[in-house]
Amino acid sequence: MTTPSGDPGTVPVVRRRPDPADSVIWEVSERWVRATKGDVTVVDSRRPLLVWEPGRPVPLYAFPAKDVRTDLLRKTERRAGRRHAGATVFYDLEAGDETIPAAAWTYPGEELAGHICFEWFGRDVLDHWYEEDEEIFVHPRDPYKRVDALPSTRHVQVEIEGTVVADTHAPVLLFETHLPVRYYIPRKDVRLDLFTPTDARTRCPYKGVATDYWSWAGGGDVRPDIAWSYPDPLPAASVIKDRVAFYNESVDIIVDGERQKRPVTFFSKPTR
Repeated sequence: MTTPSGDPGTVPVVRRRPDPADSVIWEVSERWVRATKGDVTVVDSRRPLLVWEPGRPVPLYAFPAKDVRTDLLRKTERRAGRRHAGATVFYDLEAGDETIPAAAWTYPGEELAGHICFEWFGRDVLDHWYEEDEEIFVHPRDPYKRVDALPSTRHVQVEIEGTVVADTHAPVLLFETHLPVRYYIPRKDVRLDLFTPTDARTRCPYKGVATDYWSWAGGGDVRPDIAWSYPDPLPAASVIKDRVAFYNESVDIIVDGERQKRPVTFFSKPTR
């Protein structure tokens, strides 16, 4: 065997490693991105940057200052509720009669100089975001992320506090990069009588809007909104329609007789 250079030797085999835990990573995006507040277009950029902060599972956009309505920004001493790696300068956004505190910020150093980021995930700073002419929400779609929903005949059981709440041989396994496999189970195979419907609602840029949520009614230290369903998912994930999934982080899942280890992820703690 020879190396790519033609010299004798062996090709090293290494496992792909995660990105450095202490680095802000960025790259150029070719998507046209716009964002509005009310009837005002606050961002209109054909040269945004995608930015990944350490410890944050999803990217953000950073925009050249000339593509931002900087006349609506006011430097502030306030900081965003969510910490942003290295960010020291924050801006309030003044749009009409509304002031959104610490809505935007800049990163120090030369790499991202002259670019402005806006808070997005977890805060409704701007009303609508668009990539090209399609509205998106929650966060930018990550070009290095896939979501594959695959029908299966695996035997999947879900337990909460020792009680089997779901048992199926017809799950859909949803594989989403950097997240544990989610098992979407036909409603007829779920003991929904053991749960209480809630008014929770979440959005995903890859799957759509989950408007059906349930909390465990059996007591114990179980996070709220433990199960959810997408009644009208995006076309790419249509196979999960009306199926029920659970947070692997907070329930016990047995697949083909093998009890799965509970993963530790961004979703390990209750959201409310």
